[in-house]
Amino acid sequence: MGEQGGAAGTTAAREFFDAAIALLSQLRDGEAAGIEAAGKLLAETVTDGGRIFAFGAGHSSLPAQDTVYRAGGLAVMNLLNVPGAVGVAVRPATLGSALERVSGLAAAALDSSPARAGDVLIVISLSGRNELPVELALNARALGLKVVGITSVAYAEQTRSRHATGTFLKDHCDIVVDSRIAVGDAVLTAEGVAAPFAPASTVVTSAVMQAIVATAACELARRGVEPPMLRSGNVDGGHDWNAHVMDEYADRIFYR
Repeated sequence: MGEQGGAAGTTAAREFFDAAIALLSQLRDGEAAGIEAAGKLLAETVTDGGRIFAFGAGHSSLPAQDTVYRAGGLAVMNLLNVPGAVGVAVRPATLGSALERVSGLAAAALDSSPARAGDVLIVISLSGRNELPVELALNARALGLKVVGITSVAYAEQTRSRHATGTFLKDHCDIVVDSRIAVGDAVLTAEGVAAPFAPASTVVTSAVMQAIVATAACELARRGVEPPMLRSGNVDGGHDWNAHVMDEYADRIFYR
């Protein structure tokens, strides 16, 4: 969806909700096959004893983090850390953007991680054009990992890659889910506001990640494998349940 006009005053919130709902509907209907395939890949990996990692740089890390050590989520979801590039905690914040364009950083981070052949890496990148996500996907596949990319294909059609190969994240994935986010991300415009505003990529991509995890859980159950799900620590027995699950899958959990 492109930018929405006429958003002003008390209508801006409704305009944003409408835009986000429309995008979510597009993903539900248009990307169902990719989401299903990704969920089944996660289930297959868990069944075969593999590990699952997720990565996103900057704000793209938020949907990845949303699935790690999460009540109602798979205990075996792990965040792949690239120092300075995950989240916006680095100072200055602009350094994180600069690190996305540094060659060799992704390879070093992946080589230093516990990821190995047979594992799955989910790479989240809105534009998919920077050095870091492209290099990460390239190197992960070279090491024998399966790569799921969640990215906006519109960027590959309307912008230039910043990777030396001229390729985008989508070109180096086993499964691609198109987030359907327009170039620029922000979905609203209004008179008196100089730039488009109200980005929707985090809402949309977080929903995609949860849909993939939900698919994986149901696929595991269909296969006769009890999904290693975490419970809320704020319900009675939650901590004991989680301790049991994390002990059982200790060799595949790296956030403890």
